[in-house]
Formats: sequence, C-alpha cells, structure tokens
Amino acid sequence: MLILGGTGEARRLATALVEDGIDVLSSLAGRVADPVLPPGDVRVGGFGGAAGLVAWLRAEPVAALVDATHPFAATMTASAAEATGVTGTPLLRLQRPGWTPQPGDDWRWVDSLAEAAAAVSGFAHVFVTTGRQGLGAFAGLPGEVLVRSVDPPGSSLPQRTTVVLARGPFTVDEELALLREHRVDVVVTKDSGGGMTSAKLAAARELGLPVVMVRRPPAPTGVPVVATVEEATAWVRDRLGRQAG
Repeated sequence: MLILGGTGEARRLATALVEDGIDVLSSLAGRVADPVLPPGDVRVGGFGGAAGLVAWLRAEPVAALVDATHPFAATMTASAAEATGVTGTPLLRLQRPGWTPQPGDDWRWVDSLAEAAAAVSGFAHVFVTTGRQGLGAFAGLPGEVLVRSVDPPGSSLPQRTTVVLARGPFTVDEELALLREHRVDVVVTKDSGGGMTSAKLAAARELGLPVVMVRRPPAPTGVPVVATVEEATAWVRDRLGRQAG
C-alpha cells in the first residue's frame, strides 16, 4: 500500500493497516523539517509530478494508493489521479470534511489566498493561519500581520510581520490569549477541517472577530472520496481481498 500522507488521518490509516499486517509505505512531501512519522516505511520528497509518479508506480507496483494529503494539496492530488489513471492503480481520496459555521460565526468565503489578502487589506491587525506556503499573497498588507507556522516562513512577508513558530493543536484558551495579545481584528484561514486547528475558530467566535475562509480546491473527477479513516481502511481491505481472491 502507498499512502500519500502528511496528515493526522494518513498517520492513523497507516497505523490501522500496519496493525492488520499490511505492508505500508507512506510518502511525505518534506515541507516540514521535523514531521511526525507514521508507522511502516516512509519516504520523504516529491515524485516529480504525475510523470514521476507514473514511473515510480511502474517500478514499484503497489496494490492500491490512498491519497490522504492535506485538503489544499491540490497539485499532489491531481498528480495522483493522473498517474493512477495511466497505471491502472486503484486510488482512493481520504479527505476530512470541511468546517461548518456555528451560531455567532462571521465567516467570509473567498476562493484564493489573493482574494483573502484583498478582503483583509483594510484591517489593522491580521492573523494569517494559512501555512507558510503562499504567504507572498499577503506581502502587500499595510497593517500588522501575525503569522504562525511550524517552520520559519520565507522572505515574502508583509513589512510589519510577527512570526510565531509553534506546532498545534492549540486550546481555545491559548488561541484567545494569542488573539488578545496581538490585538487581532480578523483571522485568515483555509477550510482545512478537523479538530486539530479548529480552536482558533472558536476563539474568533467568542471575541466576535470575522474569519476570512479560503474554500477548498475541487477534487479530481472520477476519484472515490471517503471522509474517515475507518472507511479508508475498509476500502483497502476490500481491494486487497479482491486481489488475493
């Protein structure tokens, strides 16, 4: 089994399959300097696009592939769909559901980081929690900008930027303290879903802050999608059972 990973769901899936006695290779993009590694074999680094993944699948054939990358890893997800279409490798997309607004939320949906930057250009204290990839979209913001990421971001940052290096999950109280300390008046995030990073949304709700929410990219057509590790585990067992039969 090949798992395109880097998420909590990918690690839990690898754990379940390894416990079942299934040989698992998890592939990580390598964008985090010190990633949390799943059980089983691990490779770090990209394949070289769809063509590189095709070559790898032909050289290292696997029973099936589960794409459990981040909901915004659109390039890798597209490459997986294209490569498995060429090689005939069974493919499943494991993607956690997006967030749902709660009473009291003030969410403002946009389709890109550039639109998000435009939406917050008039705010004085912006909290950007979209990860260190793509921060260049916010480089022109005139106000105070708070950026949080696991690893140091690149150089394309707004002039008045404070960087907080931290790895979640964070509690609501921790998020409230951060928002108050930096006098944040708007939060920017991606619709990543899940509970690991949702505390900032509860904190923004409690403080009455607007949240600019970037929509997810569309999933490739024709690829089955499940929302839970349990569903993905059942799919893998079914595929391996068919091949064994």
